[in-house]
Amino acid sequence: MASKRAQNESGNADKRKKKNKKSCEESAQLCPGVDDEQVTRAVKEAWSRRTHYSEGDLELDCHPFPHCIIRNFLSSATFTENLQRELLELNFHEKSNDLYKFKQSDDLKKRKEPHIVGLRTALFGRFRSWLGEVLGVELEPTVDISCAKYEHTDVLLCHDDELEGRRVAFILYLVPPWQSSDGGTLDLYTTDSNFQPQSIAKSLVPSWNTLILFEVSPVSFHQVSEVLSQDKCRLSLSGWFHGPSLERPPRHIEPPIPRNPHLPRDETVLLEWVNPLYLDISYQEQIQVEFEDSSEIQLKDFLREEKFREVSEALRLAQIQWIKRDPPNKRCYEVASLGSLPPCVSVCWELLHSEAFFLLLSNFTGLHLHYLCPADDEDESKEKEEEQQEDQEAAGSSTTASDANTNTEKDPSTPVCCGEVRRWSAGSYTLLHDAEAARAEYALDLVLPFGCTDWQSEFGGFTCYVANEEDEELLTVYPEDNSLALVYRDKETLKFVKHVNHKSSSAGSSTRREFYDFSFIYYE
Repeated sequence: MASKRAQNESGNADKRKKKNKKSCEESAQLCPGVDDEQVTRAVKEAWSRRTHYSEGDLELDCHPFPHCIIRNFLSSATFTENLQRELLELNFHEKSNDLYKFKQSDDLKKRKEPHIVGLRTALFGRFRSWLGEVLGVELEPTVDISCAKYEHTDVLLCHDDELEGRRVAFILYLVPPWQSSDGGTLDLYTTDSNFQPQSIAKSLVPSWNTLILFEVSPVSFHQVSEVLSQDKCRLSLSGWFHGPSLERPPRHIEPPIPRNPHLPRDETVLLEWVNPLYLDISYQEQIQVEFEDSSEIQLKDFLREEKFREVSEALRLAQIQWIKRDPPNKRCYEVASLGSLPPCVSVCWELLHSEAFFLLLSNFTGLHLHYLCPADDEDESKEKEEEQQEDQEAAGSSTTASDANTNTEKDPSTPVCCGEVRRWSAGSYTLLHDAEAARAEYALDLVLPFGCTDWQSEFGGFTCYVANEEDEELLTVYPEDNSLALVYRDKETLKFVKHVNHKSSSAGSSTRREFYDFSFIYYE
C-alpha cells in the first residue's frame, strides 16, 4: 500500500508539474486578418501577382520588393505590454562589426517567460501556417527569433539577409511613439540589373505592435538607419521563417580597380614634401626593423608641416568634384575626381605614386617595391613561386609546358599601386564582402589622413583589420592628422572602415563634419 500511495503521489506531482508548465504560457491572440479566409486568399493572390493590397490593419506593398505590414499584430494591449516588459529584462550583448552596432539578446527559442513563450507559439504555429499558405510553400517549424535594442548611433547597414534556409524575415516593433527624425527606419532599396542595391525607395518608421515581413531574395536589400534619438530605445523582435530558398542568380563580380606602375619622379619630390627625419637612412633602418616585427607602423608628422597645411586647406575647396562610391552593400563614401584636384593636392597624390616614394616604402618595409631594393634569398623566392603555383591550381588554371618556360624566364613583376583621395562624413563606411575575400592577396596599405583634428574613436571612420571569416579584430588604425599608416596584410586578412555616425557632427549643430585621406595599396 505504501508503494502504491507513493506512486499516486508521484503521479499527482507530475500532473501538477505539467499544469504549472502549461499555465506559464500566456496565449497570444493575433490580429483578426490572419484568421479571415477571404483576406488570406486576397493576400496570396496579390503576393503572387506582385500587386498592392490593403485590408484593415494589413497592407501588402510590392515596391521595391514584396513586403507585408500588419499593424496591431497582437490583439491584446495587456499581452503586448507584458511582452515588452519581459524582453527589457533580458540580458543583452553588445554587437559590433563592419555591418552593425546594436545590442542583442540570446536566441529566444528556449526562454520560459510566459509572454515570450506565447508569442513564440503563435508565430511559429498558427502564423507560420498562414504565411506558408500565402506564399504557397512549406515552412519549417524552426524557431529563429531574438530581441534587439537599437539606441543612439546604433545601425544595421545594407544587406539582403540571404543565408541558406532563410525564406521569410520578420520584425515586430515594441517602440515608444517614433518619428522619422528619430532615425532607426527600415529602409528598402531598389536594385539594378546586376541585383546590386541602388538607392532607398521606401523608409518604414517603427511603430508599436507592428509586424513587417518580406521574402529573403536576391533583391531584398534593406537596412536599419542610424538611430538619432538620444533617449528612445528601438526595441524589436526579429528572426526568420525557414523553408526552400528562392533561386539566386550568379553574384555580380565588379571589375578590379586598375593598378599602375610608379610615376617617373625623382627624390626631389621627397625633399620638398617629406619630413627630413624620414629621409635619414639610419632612421629608415629603425623603421624597417619595427615594421618587419609587427607588419604595421604609423609615422607621425610625415609631411612637412607647411605642405600638410596647404593640402588640408585645399581639400575643403568647392572646386573638387566628389563622386559617391557604392553599391551600399559594399561601401558608401566619396572619392575625388583626379581631374578636379587643386594643384597641391594633385602633387601630393603624385608623390605617393612616384618612383622615389616606391623606393622609400621599400626602405621602410623591406618589401620589393623598387628594383634597387635588396633581393630576397633563394629560399624566399622559391617559397613565393610555390605560393603562386598553389593559387593557380586553386583557381583551376592550367599551365602548359610553354607557359611554364615563359614564367621561368620572364622578368620580375613590376611593382604597382592604386590610390584614391577619399572624403568621410556621417553615413560613410566600407563593408566586408565575399568578392573581396576571394580576391584577397598580399598587399601594403597606406593611409594618410587630413582634417581629423579632435576626431574621436566613438565617431567611427577608423580602419579595422580582421582575419577572413573571423570577427576578432587584428588591428585598428585610427585617423590622425599627418600620420602615415602602413599595414602589410596577407591573403587571409581583410579590412573595413567603420560606419561614421552622427556624433561626428558638431553637438547641437547641423554643421557637416568630415575628414579626408589618401588611400593607396601597393603590390610587389
